[in-house]
Amino acid sequence: MKVGKKMFRFFRTDIGIDLGTSSVLVYVKGKGIVLQEPSVVAIEKNTNQVLAVGEEARRMLGRTPGNIVAIKPLKDGVISDYEITERMLKYFIQKTIGRRLFFFKPKIIVCVPSGVTEVEKRAVVDATNEAGARVTYLIEEPIASAIGAGIDIAQPDGNMIVDIGGGTTDIAVISLGGIVVNTSIKTAGDSFDEAITRYIRKSHNIMIGERTAENIKITVGGAYARENQVCIDVRGRNLISGLPVNIKINSEEILEALKESVSSIADAVHSVLERTPPELAADIANHGIIMAGGGTLLWGFDKLIEERTGIAVHIAEDAISCVVNGTGTALSSIDMLKKGRGSKGGYT
Repeated sequence: MKVGKKMFRFFRTDIGIDLGTSSVLVYVKGKGIVLQEPSVVAIEKNTNQVLAVGEEARRMLGRTPGNIVAIKPLKDGVISDYEITERMLKYFIQKTIGRRLFFFKPKIIVCVPSGVTEVEKRAVVDATNEAGARVTYLIEEPIASAIGAGIDIAQPDGNMIVDIGGGTTDIAVISLGGIVVNTSIKTAGDSFDEAITRYIRKSHNIMIGERTAENIKITVGGAYARENQVCIDVRGRNLISGLPVNIKINSEEILEALKESVSSIADAVHSVLERTPPELAADIANHGIIMAGGGTLLWGFDKLIEERTGIAVHIAEDAISCVVNGTGTALSSIDMLKKGRGSKGGYT
C-alpha cells in the first residue's frame, strides 16, 4: 500500500492554468511554465470535429474556408462556449502531461477574474473537471498576479495590483491574503485591438483583421504620447473599392484610437483608490502600484497611471506570466484554497 501511494505521488502532476481570453498558460508543479498558446480552436462545422488548437488555430483566424471556423471560446475572461472550452482544456492538459492523464488525474488550479459570478465559476470548474481534472480549485486573478509579482500578500500591508489581460482588467487592493477593494472591467487587450480596427475603418476606410490590429498595437500602440513618432505599414481592404491597399499609420493616430479605452482603465484605478481605507492607501503611496498582464506592456501605460494618480508605478518582471506563476506558487498552498470548497470539484 505504501509503495502504491509513493508511486501515485510520483506520477501525479498538479497543474496551474491561466485560462485567459487571449491565451492559455499552463504551469506544472516542479517544472514551471510548460505551455503558452492562444485560446483559439478551429472547428469543422459540418462534423463538429476539432481540427486545430492554440497557435495552429490562431494562424487560421480570418483565413478559413466556409466549412471551417476558428473560435475563441472565452470572452471577457469567462466561458462563452462551454463545449469548445472543455475540448480546448482537454487538449492542453493532455499535451502537458501526456498518457499519465489516463491513470493519474491531476489537481488543477484555474485563474478567474475577480468579478465573475458563481454561475461562471461553476462553468469553469465543470469544464476543467470534464477535461480531466481530479479536483479543480479557483483563484482570483489579482491574488495570483500579486503572488507572481513577488508580493507577500500575507502581510498586513496594502498593495495595489492592476492586471490587464486580454478580456478583463482586474484592479485590487490586497492585504492579509485577501482582497479589500477591487473592480473588474471588460476593457483590456482585446478592446484595444477593436478600438484600432474601428479607428482605421472610420479614418481611412480600410478594413483590417484581428492579427493586423494586434500587430499595430504592439508595434506603434501607446497609452502616453511619445517624444518621437513611429510608423508602420498596414495592409487592408479598401471599403470603397474593395481592393487591397497599403497605408502608413503612425503612433499618434493609434494614441488617439486607444484614448478612450486606456482612460477607462485609468478611471477604474482612480475609483479603487478612492474606496481604499486610509491606512492601506498610505501603504500604496509608499510601495507604489504594481502593473501586470500582457496589456501592461502597451507603451507608456505606467506613465499614464502615474500621472493620473501621483503614485509611482512599477511593471512586474515577466508581466505576461505573473498570473500563471502565481497560480503555480499557490499549488504549494493548496490547503488554503480548500476553504469554501464546493461539493463537486472544489472552488473558492
